[in-house]
Amino acid sequence: MAIHLKKLQRRNLRVVGHFLFLISFSVIFSACAEIQKPEAEPFYAETAPPAKQEFRWSNGKAPRSFDPARAAAAPETDIVRALFEGLTDIDAGTLKEVPATAEKWTSSSDLRVWTFQLRKDARWSNGKRVTADDFVTSWKRLAILGEEAAHRELFQNIVGLQTTKKVPLLPVSADLSHSPVFGEDLQHNEQSNSVSITKTPNSMSQPPANSVSHSKTENKPVAASKPTSEKFGAEAIDENTLRVTLGMPDKDFPKLVANPIFRPVYGDGVEFDNAPLHAEVVTNGPFIVASVGKDGIALDRSDTYWNRAAVSLEHVRFVSKENAEAALSAYKKGEIDALTNAEFEPLAVKLLSPYDDFRQTTHSALNFYEFNTKNPPFNDRRVREALAISIDRERITDGELERTARPALSFLPLNDKKNAQLSLDVQKAKQQLENAGFAGGLDFPKIRLLINRNDTQQRVARAVAKMWKQNLNLDTEIVVKELSEIDAARVLGEYDLVRRGIVLPTVDEAAGIAAIFGTTKPTEPLTDVPPKTTEKRDEEAVKALEQKIDRKNVSDPTTEEYAELIEIKNGIVTEDDAIFELTAIPLYFPMAYSLVKPYVNGFQINGLDATTLENIIIDSNWQPKTVKGAS
Repeated sequence: MAIHLKKLQRRNLRVVGHFLFLISFSVIFSACAEIQKPEAEPFYAETAPPAKQEFRWSNGKAPRSFDPARAAAAPETDIVRALFEGLTDIDAGTLKEVPATAEKWTSSSDLRVWTFQLRKDARWSNGKRVTADDFVTSWKRLAILGEEAAHRELFQNIVGLQTTKKVPLLPVSADLSHSPVFGEDLQHNEQSNSVSITKTPNSMSQPPANSVSHSKTENKPVAASKPTSEKFGAEAIDENTLRVTLGMPDKDFPKLVANPIFRPVYGDGVEFDNAPLHAEVVTNGPFIVASVGKDGIALDRSDTYWNRAAVSLEHVRFVSKENAEAALSAYKKGEIDALTNAEFEPLAVKLLSPYDDFRQTTHSALNFYEFNTKNPPFNDRRVREALAISIDRERITDGELERTARPALSFLPLNDKKNAQLSLDVQKAKQQLENAGFAGGLDFPKIRLLINRNDTQQRVARAVAKMWKQNLNLDTEIVVKELSEIDAARVLGEYDLVRRGIVLPTVDEAAGIAAIFGTTKPTEPLTDVPPKTTEKRDEEAVKALEQKIDRKNVSDPTTEEYAELIEIKNGIVTEDDAIFELTAIPLYFPMAYSLVKPYVNGFQINGLDATTLENIIIDSNWQPKTVKGAS
């Protein structure tokens, strides 16, 4: 009996051991299966396409207006582009200007007078012709609206189109990094890197009373006036001919007027002032408003649009969502076909990046540090360049911004010049600082960097300050203020550099540079009198100085000659001017994201958020792939 019991115990132990082995093997196998990368799915959401040519688009919250004059950003700009057509449009793929209501245009030799020839078959949705006078009336309305008009800086160069109040061209905007804000209280005080964090408004001393800017350029707002009765820059020569006169030359003007604010409205536009959104609005674009409801806005293809035959979509539904999570859920369920204008957190971007239906592009926006050039030694261009090229922008975009932005080595995010003059060059930065009299950073004053209370911007500022310390041996005081307090600090000059962010709603170079740096030249009414002799001398002086100054080799800049050039030109007017003068340090360009179903053809994403619905076609024959193992 005892022997039998021992045999039974040994047998039980073998069974238990075998069972434990199976459990252990199962656990190890499961762990390996979890570690092993699963077969990648090509799309984040595969759903069947709509049965008809209907496009369902979530582009943010519900729009507040259909008025082109008030369309500052999506979702309003997306709907305005669908309902109204301007003189030109922007090709969504190339960002080049293309004909729209105007079939062709010409310019004077000095690029100050532009003549647009309108299509004779352009019609409003009520059947009436679209005429040159419709544009004149609508553009005059922009000036009358004043501060209610969107992007007022874009039309300041048109003679007689100045608003009734001064237009600030140097706004301090909220964060444009597309990164989440986790909190407002700064938790770090990196004294070891000689970076101090200041939150008290009285911590900064006043600038020296005798401060003189080495550069003769100052950032000023445009002095705006009431629409002049002497001459208005937009003139209807006849029903089909519109002539536009500018205060300053603009080679990119056809690109500028593609912006939604320049699109005409029918009549005097009074219906947009106080009335709620309604479906009776008269339009001249490829679509008309079919309905307005709590579930979104529906559009139908217009029967009167001159190019109706080229529009494939019969219906468009704008599905408003309060946040990115709600929009993402709707996209996953197949309730919408495209998702744009959503701010994804860095983790979400990382998880979505492998999918073919996820798209990202450089947003037409800039984050930068602006110098107070009235304060020495920041009035020395060599000092400004040293600070600009001692920043490792890639480290900032990869680290602090978690790859949600692109390094800014120039000022205009969508400029095809691809300037890279501001790449990291520590040795040159040290030499420029030494040339300015601060070898090794000796005797250089503590830099007062003014930023808004935003977690992302505080992390970026600390990273930049650390680079200035490591590369140039310069100390930085980071001054954190509320957005409402920053403008006051700038007016008082209580800073050496200030963080700014700006959205550039056009690829027009002159308008973009004016939005960043301002302009000092007023757009005075022109007459038929030939240009003054002094203006001719100015043009000759500009050409002579530009030939004398080698902008491609700035290691030994002729600063005084360039300052003279900027003064003659009445400010920084080109990106080349901006890079040479360096009154600001570009830091990064934010990224924009979207999700588009694979059956949607022709939906192109670009940095301007300028999507053309006319080119979209729904491939109704596309089907999601069959799941493996499904019967």
